[in-house]
Amino acid sequence: MAFDRARLRDADVGGRTVLVRADLNVPLDDGTVGDDTRIRAALPTIQDLISRDARVVVCSHLGRPGGTPAAEFSLRPVADHLSRLLGTEVGLAPEVVGERASEMAASLDPGQVMLLENTRFEPGETENDPELSRGLAEIADLFVNDAFGTAHRAHASTAGVAALLPAYAGLLLECEVTNLSAVAESPDRPLVVVLGGAKVSDKIGVIDRFIELADQILIGGAMCFPFFRARGLPTGDSLVEEDGIPLAAGAMEKASGSGCELCLPVDLALGREFDPATEKRELGGVEVPEGWMGLDVGPRTAADYAARVGAAGTVLWNGPMGAFELEQFADGTRTVAEAVAAAPGFTVVGGGDSVAALARFGLTGRVDWVSTGGGASLELLEGRPLPGVEALEAA
Repeated sequence: MAFDRARLRDADVGGRTVLVRADLNVPLDDGTVGDDTRIRAALPTIQDLISRDARVVVCSHLGRPGGTPAAEFSLRPVADHLSRLLGTEVGLAPEVVGERASEMAASLDPGQVMLLENTRFEPGETENDPELSRGLAEIADLFVNDAFGTAHRAHASTAGVAALLPAYAGLLLECEVTNLSAVAESPDRPLVVVLGGAKVSDKIGVIDRFIELADQILIGGAMCFPFFRARGLPTGDSLVEEDGIPLAAGAMEKASGSGCELCLPVDLALGREFDPATEKRELGGVEVPEGWMGLDVGPRTAADYAARVGAAGTVLWNGPMGAFELEQFADGTRTVAEAVAAAPGFTVVGGGDSVAALARFGLTGRVDWVSTGGGASLELLEGRPLPGVEALEAA
């Protein structure tokens, strides 16, 4: 899927006020930005608008304040950090909509930037309230949605305002949709999908779709244990999503009648408990004894998965292979991450834990596309429509 219309490059923005919905939902540490990845991801769109003499009004949510203003969820630290990154002052309106926000937006000169306060301070944000959408629309001449991470939500600042103004996709959102869609719609073969994490239920939509599209699906992380239980194998004290067992059984049955090879670990690394000081044991198979829990794929599995990734024309990786935050159980995830980074094919990585693993191992810059979206990327990969994107195309 690509944007044939609604592209930022086609918008006439000079001297006009542009409302930009960005995803600036970043972690805060004692009143400062702890990780500015999402802020940096928003910079290309903001800088493009500045260079074309737009008056830029940025809005975003931060955390879940529940529709009520709260100091700990203020975007003040984000405004300060954005000011430093842009090298120009970014004013913060004390509200989302209202007299002061409108006055600040009206006083902007071409090339200047301001930020509205946390959109989720308004109860109508998550309800896609028409009145809040109108209030946002009254501030600007055009709307640009660059918040891919919230594109799967029909909120006032994503879908609602897009129906009221000429609306365009920001540079980040366009790249996200284009690159993620390419994995499903036009992959170089073989297409290898690596899925990890804790819950089958979180990824079953992706599994079901890619059984029909991929050449191989490689399962790791605690997700593998419902598959083993569905096969009648013991899992010891491992984390097992009970509701995932029938889902895993269905996926294996579906895969058996397809052209997709669904691969499970053949060996595991075990610990007594989820603790960095726990005793570690290498298990040559996958039948976990009582008193032990699987905390990583084993070396044979990691090597096999790495070889498959290295031979792929397209790789999609979402979810770690184990508890990589515990150093002695990071080997499987590290091996897969290094294989993805070295793969000659087109590589796409999504999901917060996978992205964090790339960063931890110093591999972020060696992947073709690192998605900023969590739930949005999964829903797009499942083939589900994203309200934030649909609203732009309708506009």
